[in-house]
Amino acid sequence: MQVTNVIGSIGLLILRVSFGLMMLIGHGWPKLAGFGEMADGFPDPLGMGGRLSMMAAIGAEVGCSILLVLGLGTRLAALPLAFTMVVALVMIHGSDPWQTRELAAVYLTVYATLFLTGGGIFSLDRLIWSRKKKSTIAAPAE
Repeated sequence: MQVTNVIGSIGLLILRVSFGLMMLIGHGWPKLAGFGEMADGFPDPLGMGGRLSMMAAIGAEVGCSILLVLGLGTRLAALPLAFTMVVALVMIHGSDPWQTRELAAVYLTVYATLFLTGGGIFSLDRLIWSRKKKSTIAAPAE
């Protein structure tokens, strides 16, 4: 294992855990906790209804954020999060000043990066895939 891989993976670990927790604690959890009060007035940018839109946002912001923190299905978990940020950036806050839209753009940049890079060597993805590779290599040929 090269030092650059370790340092790069430490960076990915910090990125995954920090942005996963910030989204979970700052955005997803408040939506989940306030679902009853917020659902009827939640924006419906995709025409699926406010409640369903909120459920989709919660699924991404809570479920996918937890997966990011764990580094489990990192690339797949980054997709709904990135999509949610595109909706927030373009549809929800599209006419707002840049200072309002900037946070969604930052999150989008991080999720796009994690989609392209994966979770790094300090992720459950790496643990699972390295075990599968070893078991495939060790399996006798038929």
